[in-house]
Amino acid sequence: MVRYKAVISYDGTLFVGFQRQSQGRSVQEELEKTLQKLNSGQPVQVHGAGRTDSGVHAYGQVVHFDLPQVRDEEKLRFGLDTQSPEDIDVISIEQVSDDFHARYNKHNKTYEFLVDIGRPKNPMMRYYATHYPYPVNVELIQEAIKDLLGEHDFTGFTAAGTSVKNKVRTITHASVEVDIKTGFLIFTFSGTGFLYKQIRNMVGTLLKIGNGRMPVSQIQAVLEARDRNLAGPTAAGNGLYLKEVIYRDSL
Repeated sequence: MVRYKAVISYDGTLFVGFQRQSQGRSVQEELEKTLQKLNSGQPVQVHGAGRTDSGVHAYGQVVHFDLPQVRDEEKLRFGLDTQSPEDIDVISIEQVSDDFHARYNKHNKTYEFLVDIGRPKNPMMRYYATHYPYPVNVELIQEAIKDLLGEHDFTGFTAAGTSVKNKVRTITHASVEVDIKTGFLIFTFSGTGFLYKQIRNMVGTLLKIGNGRMPVSQIQAVLEARDRNLAGPTAAGNGLYLKEVIYRDSL
């Protein structure tokens, strides 16, 4: 078998997430359907670097899959791209070693989160940015977001009921800026990994800080107490984008 690594992007609006579910349409399932056609009807399993949730988008999701023989990389990319649904784009494909695994090889991820703070909101972006209809002091958010940098136990920013035992993660970059053209807030987070709904919970907390309903010190309080009840609400998933996956052996 020959292993291939692909970088894909997708509009998550009509997907239940990346991973195959018992009900609903998933990115994984759509890719596997197309690869089965390209593989003479034989099933192909796709593995992803991350399990994006329902409505979450991706610029640079990474997947891998195995095929029984060597293929021309560009022809394979073109075939997978043109025969997959229009809300999936295959950016690149390359042959990799048999021990490469999109999920388990050590990597860093970068996510973006778009927040529409306009009043009224932009209806054209309702599936691609989370609307926040309250006043926001960006300087307060910029001050608070610094407390997320470094290695922390992010229990307080994790969705209740998660099965992951080790909730220590390292965030290497955390920033927020205002896009001059759209007026949207753009949050950017990079790190060694993120817990279930961690980014959406961090953004929800930061927005409440920006609105003055929580103090700047709230981020530190949540981290120290490891208490989800101290954090803000979970921001809607439509503003979240998996921007990039970088494997550490390629740095």
